[in-house]
Amino acid sequence: MKTLKDVISLKFKTSESEGVIFHGEGQQGDYITLELKKAKLVLNLNLGNNQLGSIFGHTSVTTGSLLDDHHWHSIIIERHGRNINLTLDRHMQHFRTNGEFDYLDLDYEITFGGMPFSGKPSSNSRKNFKGCMESINYNGNNITDLAKRKKLEPSNVGNLSFSCVEPHTVPVFFNATSYLEVPGRPNQDLFSVTFLFRTWNPNGLLLFSNFADDLGNVEIDINEGKVSVHINVTQVKKNRIDISS
Repeated sequence: MKTLKDVISLKFKTSESEGVIFHGEGQQGDYITLELKKAKLVLNLNLGNNQLGSIFGHTSVTTGSLLDDHHWHSIIIERHGRNINLTLDRHMQHFRTNGEFDYLDLDYEITFGGMPFSGKPSSNSRKNFKGCMESINYNGNNITDLAKRKKLEPSNVGNLSFSCVEPHTVPVFFNATSYLEVPGRPNQDLFSVTFLFRTWNPNGLLLFSNFADDLGNVEIDINEGKVSVHINVTQVKKNRIDISS
């Protein structure tokens, strides 16, 4: 395909911070890749380089953050020549691609959810998307519907299921005054706790527990954006251990 205009839209949700959402490339050096990197959305686009090397068309734009929250996010990419509108969850970002070419020249298949191994270092290091997508529309073609009805030719549909599995985790939201208190476990030599958290606040108490028999306590908190663990032991000379990360 050689296109002057492109409109690509889809919705996705994932709990993974890395993954290729879609990819296409051509023999002239053109490519378009939309992927998640560190839970941000990255669009890499190249409308072509010249053989002399004086025109370098690679363009990379990053938008959004914390997109691995297993909530639905919507993406619309509208391209007219070198002018691009990238919309993520109704927030639009406008930019122009580098270089001097207006057409996107794609000779190979467009892949959704990953990219084929091409032997290039870039294809080797990129992870496939793991999560759910819906309403994939590429230049007027309803890709999800065509894939479900097996009307895509040629196509290689991998291990897809046309349903979205919900995670079994149950999140808990805390405001500034709420807390959760659970019973302790007496007569245990081991203290172990694991949890995931997300917050915009640089300071806050994550966990506090007294040890039995007045042996001390343990406290986990966020201090200026760093997680700190404080262990107070009452029956030894060096009675406080501090770990920060």
